[in-house]
Amino acid sequence: MAGARSGKAPLVVVGDALLDRDLAGTADRLAPDAPVPVVTERSCRARPGGAALAACLAADDGRDVTLITGLGDDPASEELRRLLDGRVRIIGLPLTGALAEKTRVLAQDRPVLRLDRGDGRVRAATDAAREALRSARTVLVSDYGRGAADALRDVLTERPPVVWDPHPRGGPPVPGTRLVTPARSEAQAFVSAAGLDATGPAGNGLQAVAAQATALVRHWGAACVAVTLGARGALLSYGEQPLFVPAPAVHHGDACGAGDRFAATAAGLLADGTLVGEAVEGAVAAATAFVARGGAGAVSDGASPATSFSPAGEKSHDVADAPDPRAVIARTRAAGGTVVAAGGCFDLLHAGHVGLLQAARGIGDCLVVCLNSDASVRRRKGADRPRNPLADRVRVLCALACVDAVAVFEEDTPERLLAELRPDIWVKGGDYSGAELPEAALLEEWGGQVLLLPYLDGRSSTALLAPATEGR
Repeated sequence: MAGARSGKAPLVVVGDALLDRDLAGTADRLAPDAPVPVVTERSCRARPGGAALAACLAADDGRDVTLITGLGDDPASEELRRLLDGRVRIIGLPLTGALAEKTRVLAQDRPVLRLDRGDGRVRAATDAAREALRSARTVLVSDYGRGAADALRDVLTERPPVVWDPHPRGGPPVPGTRLVTPARSEAQAFVSAAGLDATGPAGNGLQAVAAQATALVRHWGAACVAVTLGARGALLSYGEQPLFVPAPAVHHGDACGAGDRFAATAAGLLADGTLVGEAVEGAVAAATAFVARGGAGAVSDGASPATSFSPAGEKSHDVADAPDPRAVIARTRAAGGTVVAAGGCFDLLHAGHVGLLQAARGIGDCLVVCLNSDASVRRRKGADRPRNPLADRVRVLCALACVDAVAVFEEDTPERLLAELRPDIWVKGGDYSGAELPEAALLEEWGGQVLLLPYLDGRSSTALLAPATEGR
């Protein structure tokens, strides 16, 4: 079994599975009879949703996962079983009605419409489900309000779950739950529906979120509540002073499924013995990377890439955590935008680098930085370089608002990577003025262009390092 091989603790997920579909296409005009976009379909793909997505993400992390959820004999249930086959163990609960399906219509990778059908609800619990819960080491409840958690509430109350991911149509978590993970809007709705006194400043500031989280900890009888804040991160409250966990980077990709990624990661880390604060930090990092890779829309029949997190609190900020440059370029081109690329070692990021990258981003609609690998930097700069390893250089570049993605190349020069990415514009600093650029002929092959931009005089990594190396 996967969990036995990986050494990671197994997980039982209880909740409401959905069948999600993405109908993707392009839209370049409005309908003649109504002010709505006309979407030309390119593809339609089904994927697990709701509790099934959370279960698959946990399984993709290398865990043995059991999913307890409602499934029927309808076509949607059969298709979901096929998608889950070989990935998780399923314990089915009887449904009244058909499994819920949610279809997103996407134009240029952005949702323009969602169609819902299927009103199936869990009819009752089963002995197999009760036994699985009573013998489980760690339980995650993903309650989408379609009856699975309610049907098993008595057993869940006997042994409170480690994580409860609530949604507005579901019931409250059982008292004693270790961590409850509502989104910002959900926390606000729960506070309002319960008529709680969440004393704090009005609005959407962190103080208001902290007041709501504190009120929910007491109201639910939970050990703690982590309110997820999208691109900002999460706020964790034990009922006293809160802990704010910022996102390691801001990505503007598809956030669908990020809450499931957060809950699955937090539950898995807690199952492995990680402290709650560290588990929330790992969950924020995993959800951020998940959005950067395309969100739930990038989850296929196979495993999705996992984001590693050490129980000691050391996240692996490797290249896989950064936005996918190919996906960024594809989105930009689909919207008719201009792709700009720039390259370098960026060992010690300085004002000259930042000025060049900001100017480059202003030329087009996305900026991809082509970055020398550590081995490439050593060949070019010497055995004592780079001073900052690749993962750190990627993270610093991705933190710049002007950088949309980073692509790494192993060679001394980036021609092979440029031939793959095919940017519209390749930017070089003004210090190359008058020099022969091999990239120029390459870009001409697909109609691209090399542009030189002014470079801030007197700034270089070598010059910055010189005072520190003198006298050695």
